Amino acid sequence: MMEEQNERKSETIPEFFAGRSVFITGGTGFLGKVLIEKLLRSCPDIKELFILMRPKKNMLIEERLEKMFTLPLFDKLREINPSAYKKVIPINGNVTEKDLGLDPIEKQVLIDKVSIIFHVAANVRFDDSLRTAIFSNTRSTRDLCILAKNMKKLVAFIHISSTYAHCDKSCVNETIYPAEIDWRKTIDMAENVDDHILRILTAKYIGSLPNTYIFSKKLAENVIDDFSDQLPCVIIRPSIVITTKDDPIPGWVDNYNGPGGLMVGGGKGLLRILYADPKKELDYIPVDITIKCFIISAYIRGQTTVTANPKPMVYNASSYNIKKLSIQDVVTLSLEVNQKNPLENAIWYPNLSITSCYIYYYINALLFQILPALILDRMLKFAGHKPMVLKLQRKVFVSNISLCYFMMNYWKFYNNNMFSLVSKIPAVDKGNFGFNYFEYNIHDFLLISLRGGKQYLLNEDMNKVDENLRALNKLWWIDKISKACFLLLFSWVFVKMGLHNYLMNTMYSL
Repeated sequence: MMEEQNERKSETIPEFFAGRSVFITGGTGFLGKVLIEKLLRSCPDIKELFILMRPKKNMLIEERLEKMFTLPLFDKLREINPSAYKKVIPINGNVTEKDLGLDPIEKQVLIDKVSIIFHVAANVRFDDSLRTAIFSNTRSTRDLCILAKNMKKLVAFIHISSTYAHCDKSCVNETIYPAEIDWRKTIDMAENVDDHILRILTAKYIGSLPNTYIFSKKLAENVIDDFSDQLPCVIIRPSIVITTKDDPIPGWVDNYNGPGGLMVGGGKGLLRILYADPKKELDYIPVDITIKCFIISAYIRGQTTVTANPKPMVYNASSYNIKKLSIQDVVTLSLEVNQKNPLENAIWYPNLSITSCYIYYYINALLFQILPALILDRMLKFAGHKPMVLKLQRKVFVSNISLCYFMMNYWKFYNNNMFSLVSKIPAVDKGNFGFNYFEYNIHDFLLISLRGGKQYLLNEDMNKVDENLRALNKLWWIDKISKACFLLLFSWVFVKMGLHNYLMNTMYSL
């Protein structure tokens, strides 16, 4: 087992991956896509990439893969190496199923061929049941470790966790934290206890952790730790992963996490009030830097045998103590960008305020998000269209409540190991795989991220500036006139009900 480790030392990162087969879970997710692109482009002699996938929305896994490769993320790869896609082999499976849902024949192919594993797959829904979270994030890690133990050529097993897996600690070091709950018993419980009892047990079982996702990811690290004396393991904990910095293109993103979500919600006029600490500094890291950490860590781990180093290497992929950007900074800059290049089809003039007072948030959400949504849906229904705004606002509200824990509390994610990675790679690789997170301007990068959200998330025309500005100006007048009418109506009701006279008489009697 793992015989190649003792036979082969690689001088460069592309040489390390040359002729080797890689297995990736979560390859169709945000991180997975960028990882696939980077490996194919920067390690052209890689033998093949096996990608765990499942059919979705009446699409076969081959069709899903073909569609994925049409994304702008892969434009540069198509240009320099159009045949690289032939190295990508989809494997039918599902991390929520036992043994990853793998067919026995395909399982044997993986056992015989794979040298490097990137376990990126995770179910990041915060409201999932305990059973679903354990199956997706904890049991899948155990089953992948069992599979990896049989891989004769394995030299590196890279497990992707999260810095927030240990959010019950204010300071998170690059080390393994001992298990507080036995992952074996937890998996057994998830497999055998009925839904009703699990729902009752969930709050007590996960303790101080905010949701089942965090709980299951924390347990998954303990799985890796327990298998690390048999497998060449690495644990990487990214913080909030956002758009590409520049590799392969600036600002690419495919989800609404981080500043992209605030930009879209605020820019469209949907998000009027945010429940968060405006001074809270969120820990963002560009996805291309994160992926370079994955690849470098695999290269470093592959140079050392399990016998020589039986404990997993741990890296916090975070921006702690390097780049600081508060939630207020993100919102302010997002609104400034929107003033210069507005989003298309906004439903109201963008204006987003932040509060850490729940009562104030709740009242404002009702008055300026829920109530207008009801009115707009009535108008849509009257015009013969399908009502949709209230449904969107419900999602916005639920999302804000589920994320407020992370936007109110403070953490320190120490990252010395992560930033030492670049010093451990050959000089010839620093152009392709190195990163200098200290030099670039965080505000300039945020501008790139916000433009990327407009271009790649919303697929908007970046040249329709004048048309969008005229539409924004109309919304500005509608917003001001509406507020003036509301103020007049309130004043009229105030006087009509005699509240004005009552207050004046009360003042004179003092």
